Amino acid sequence: MKLIFRAKFCLKYTNWYICEVKKSELTKNYIIEKTATVFNKRGFIGTSLAEISQATGLTKGGIYGNFKDKLSLSIAVFEYNWASQRKPILQKINESSSAKEKLLVFTHHYRRHYKEVFENGGCALLNTATDSDDIEPALQTCAKKALLSWKHEIENIIKLGLEKREFKNVHPEEFSSLFIALIEGSILLAKTTSKPKFLIQNLDFLEKQIKNI
Repeated sequence: MKLIFRAKFCLKYTNWYICEVKKSELTKNYIIEKTATVFNKRGFIGTSLAEISQATGLTKGGIYGNFKDKLSLSIAVFEYNWASQRKPILQKINESSSAKEKLLVFTHHYRRHYKEVFENGGCALLNTATDSDDIEPALQTCAKKALLSWKHEIENIIKLGLEKREFKNVHPEEFSSLFIALIEGSILLAKTTSKPKFLIQNLDFLEKQIKNI
């Protein structure tokens, strides 16, 4: 009888614990999604607790009951924003067969969706890297990790192209740096001046480089 009681109690406790964990995760995800655009536009320093509360409808206790502090929330939000920005790109890359097509996925994406990126505050990686530089090392580390991961991804695509003899004379590390600099620099230039033509022009240039390597 005691064993049956203990089993029922453990099962009930386990179900309660699972529900609480799921509830906590749902709340965290809710906070991240609601503050994603705010952080991307205002930055780590510029985003206030009042703005976070306004975006989520939660009190300070409701927010920091799920996140240790603003830094941990900002890191989670950056990871969410960057993953969201990259999701459609990665999907198209996986659907592409040649290395050249995989590289062109990036230029095609930003050509077609730059308005959405700008409306959301700009590139999450560029914003976070700039905002956290010399201010918040932990956030800067996250941005650096994302940047190097992207660079490594481009290098691997180029190496694939060299192996398949799609590309002839190109240095993976050098071209990946140029590739990212043109995209990120062009987003900065276009958004700051409110002139998308700067982005489009540089994407045209980058596409020519891709097709000629």
